[in-house]
Amino acid sequence: MKKVSWKIYMGLLLIILSVSFYLLEYFLFRDLHHILVFLIEDIAFLFIEVLLVTLIIHKVLDKREKQERMEKLNMVIGTFYSEIGTELLSIIANMDMEIIRSQSKFNITNHSSGEEFQNMCTVLKKHKSQFNYKEIDWKKLKLLLESKKDFLLRLLENNNLLEHQSFTDLLWAVFHLAEELKYRDTLVGLPEEDYKHLTGDMNRVYGELRNQWISYVEHLRKSYPYLFSLAYRTNPFDLNSSPIVKK
Repeated sequence: MKKVSWKIYMGLLLIILSVSFYLLEYFLFRDLHHILVFLIEDIAFLFIEVLLVTLIIHKVLDKREKQERMEKLNMVIGTFYSEIGTELLSIIANMDMEIIRSQSKFNITNHSSGEEFQNMCTVLKKHKSQFNYKEIDWKKLKLLLESKKDFLLRLLENNNLLEHQSFTDLLWAVFHLAEELKYRDTLVGLPEEDYKHLTGDMNRVYGELRNQWISYVEHLRKSYPYLFSLAYRTNPFDLNSSPIVKK
């Protein structure tokens, strides 16, 4: 026999208490008309109460809870870029011939305005990368991804990531590239078709990394100026960036 839920017991108890107090009121005052009038008024107001609680108050609380979850998620994303994301992005960007050719568009300094930063983000969103697979340092990518494998696995255990599908997609893209590189005993002398395949996997990671970086840094610019300061000083798209504060 299934256990009866405590909620059923609680519901029955509340109904019994309600009926008991109505009966007590009737025996004390003998005014059934008064009881019925207030009972109908209470039932009528119940619909408005449901509207207030379920549609308005619940929506406000849900929005606040979502904001708190996103704040926690941004902390996770920040940890990701601090631990591996910025370095991985910098390695790939340094091999992107379009980034190298257009360096003036990615120089963001202490004196750069918000508009200049937005212009850089706009350029990045439309950016089309260009790689020469013969000049890609596959070994460097492989070593970095292998050294951060445990960290990446721990990230996947974070339930907050379920709220951010695009960041989850980024992690899977990174894992896929790491697995592709892991299963090759050597990254030298591979067939051209295989290099093109690996370049496609790397480019997928690059695109996801770039988009998430833009969203994350925009969040820092609005909410945490001191963290934004470090983010643009370590701008992975500025090949001459430095964390050192200069005039």
